[in-house]
Amino acid sequence: MAKCKFAQQSISYLGHIVSSRGVGPDPEKIVSMTQWPSPTNLKQLRGFLGLTGFYRKFIKNYATIAFPLTELLKKDAFAWTNTSQSTFEALKQAMVEAPVLALPNFN
Repeated sequence: MAKCKFAQQSISYLGHIVSSRGVGPDPEKIVSMTQWPSPTNLKQLRGFLGLTGFYRKFIKNYATIAFPLTELLKKDAFAWTNTSQSTFEALKQAMVEAPVLALPNFN
């Protein structure tokens, strides 16, 4: 019973916060995204896109926003530019403003 909690207002489950309002991203993950440094290599970029991609359902037009960064994943295409930086910052900002998705009403 030490691992059980009853009558909770919200719970953290698989990187999401589930409450009566709906499902939202885990604030700890959002903080780690906002503190993510600008990628200097392909591995770091893949890590960032993997983390943000996990929460893509919370971001309207995620693929459109992230497109300039995903283009850098092509073979021999990694070159960090001002456009890459602005896209990186826009994606971080979109994650900070991510909405809580409402649960379905089965009534």
